[in-house]
Amino acid sequence: MPTGRPVPAWRWVPSLYFVQGLPYVVVVILSSVMLKNLGLSNTDVALYTSWLYLPWVIKPLWSPLVDLLGRKRVWIVASQALLGVGLGSVALTLPLASGWQISLGLFWLVALASATHDIAADGFYLLALVPGQQSAWVGVRSTFYRLAMIAGQGGLIYLAGRWQVAGGGDAAAMVRAWQGVMALLAVLLLAASAWHAWALPRPVADAPAPQTSLMTGFAQVLVAFFRQPDLGRILAFLLLYRLAEAQLLKLVVPFLLDARGAGGLALSTSEVGLAYGTVGVAALTLGGLAGGWVIARVGLGRALWPLMLCMHGPIVVFVVLARWQPTGLAWVSAALALEQFGYGFGFAAYMVFMLWVASRHDNPHQTAHYALCTGIMALGMMLPGMWAGALQAWLGYPTFFAWMCVAALPSFGAAWAVRIPAEFGRRSDTQQTR
Repeated sequence: MPTGRPVPAWRWVPSLYFVQGLPYVVVVILSSVMLKNLGLSNTDVALYTSWLYLPWVIKPLWSPLVDLLGRKRVWIVASQALLGVGLGSVALTLPLASGWQISLGLFWLVALASATHDIAADGFYLLALVPGQQSAWVGVRSTFYRLAMIAGQGGLIYLAGRWQVAGGGDAAAMVRAWQGVMALLAVLLLAASAWHAWALPRPVADAPAPQTSLMTGFAQVLVAFFRQPDLGRILAFLLLYRLAEAQLLKLVVPFLLDARGAGGLALSTSEVGLAYGTVGVAALTLGGLAGGWVIARVGLGRALWPLMLCMHGPIVVFVVLARWQPTGLAWVSAALALEQFGYGFGFAAYMVFMLWVASRHDNPHQTAHYALCTGIMALGMMLPGMWAGALQAWLGYPTFFAWMCVAALPSFGAAWAVRIPAEFGRRSDTQQTR
C-alpha cells in the first residue's frame, strides 16, 4: 500500500537508472557484437538489429497503459523481472540450431520490456521526488545510465571476448561465451527486480489515472503535437539530424571486428570492448557534458552550428581508419575517442532541441510531447540503419564512410530551416524564450 513514507534517494535512484541503461545497451550494441561473432553478415546484422529500435519508436503510443493499469512501482519491478527472464531465455536457446533467430525474437521482447521500464521509471522519478530533488539528482541518474553503457558496451563485451579465447576461440566457444554473458545479465536483472521491490518508495501519488480522462487527454496530446506551428521543419530536424550517425552506428562494430582483408581492423571482441565500449563511451559522456555546458553559456540557437560541425566533422576519422587500417589499439582507441567526443558534443544540441519543442508556447503537455520526440528520434535511427549494412556491402568500408560525410548534408539543411530562439537553454536566463 502507498504510504508516502520518505525513502533516501540514494537507495534507489542510482540503481534504477543503471538498470534502465543496461538493457538498452544490450539490445542496441551487444546484440550486434553477438550476431557478428556468430557469423552473420554486415547486411543481416544492420537490418535485424535496426528492427529492435521499434519498441522505442512506438513507446509513446502505449505509455498511457502504464498510467491506466497499476502503479509505476509495480511496472518497474515486473519489467525488470521480465528483462531477466528474457535474457536468461537467450542464454538457454543460443546453442540450438536456430538459436540466433530465436535470440532476435527474445531481444525484441527485451526491447519492449526495456521501453516500458523507461516509461515507468521516468514517471516514478517525477512522483517520488519533489522538484528540488529532481533537479539535484538528475546528474546522478545520468551518470549511472552512462556507467551502465560502459559496463555493457565495455565490460561485458570484453568479458565475452576473454571467455571466447579461454574456450578455444572456435564457434562453440563463442556461443558459450555469449551464453555466459546473457546468463550473468539475467541474474543481475532478477536481483535488481528483487532489490527494487524492497528499495523503491511507495509515494501516495503513484496511483492509476482515471481511464476516461486519460484516454481523452492522450488524444488531446497527439492533436496538440501535430498541430503545432512549423511541424514540417521540426519533424525534418528530428528525423535528419542523426541521418549519418544512424547508418554509421550499425557498422562501427562490424568494421572493428572484420578481418583486414575484408576492410576491417581485425580487433578481437575484448579489444572492441576496451576501445569502443570503454574509451569511446567515456569520451561520449565527456562530449555530452561539454555540449551541455556550451549551450548553457550561449543558448541553443547560437551554439547549434558549431555543435553540428563538431558532431559530423569527426566522421572523417572512419574514412582515415578504413584507408589506413592501423594495427595499434592505442591509435584506434584515440580515433574512436575523438569521434565519440564529437558525437556526444553535438548530440547535446538534439536533446535540448527536443526540450524546446516540448516546452514552447507554454505547452501543458510537455512530458508527453517530449516522449513523442524521443519516439521520432528512435524512428530516425531505425530506418537509416536498416539499409546501412547492404550499402556497406555494396560500397566497401572506405567508400561507405566517405558516403557518411555526404549523408550529413541533409542534417545541415534541416538545421538551416528550423527556427530556434537564440537564447533557449541559456542558464543565465530567468525565463527561457518560448
